[in-house]
Amino acid sequence: MQQKLSIHLSISIPESQVIIEKLEFEALKKADLLGVYWSMVDLENRMGRKKDWIKQNVLYNPRFKSLLDINSGGFVYYPQKKGEPWSMHALQMATFLDENFNDIFGN
Repeated sequence: MQQKLSIHLSISIPESQVIIEKLEFEALKKADLLGVYWSMVDLENRMGRKKDWIKQNVLYNPRFKSLLDINSGGFVYYPQKKGEPWSMHALQMATFLDENFNDIFGN
């Protein structure tokens, strides 16, 4: 004969924390990037790589440049003159990095 045990459990949640559904959490993460633009420094911080590596492996990589460049319908502004800042749409760049992680960091 199988035995069953019922337990009533209460867990206290600190006032500084809340429980939300995963879909709502994902939406909040995306909303944090809406209307935000990254500089090269922001991208370096996000990727944990230096700008020379990022330029070689991502921004000027022929596999990605046509997808990224605003002149090709992308979301990255490539500086036209020395000293001009980079600018990229944060949400679209973050999504691109997630979706292309293996191609960027793989051998």
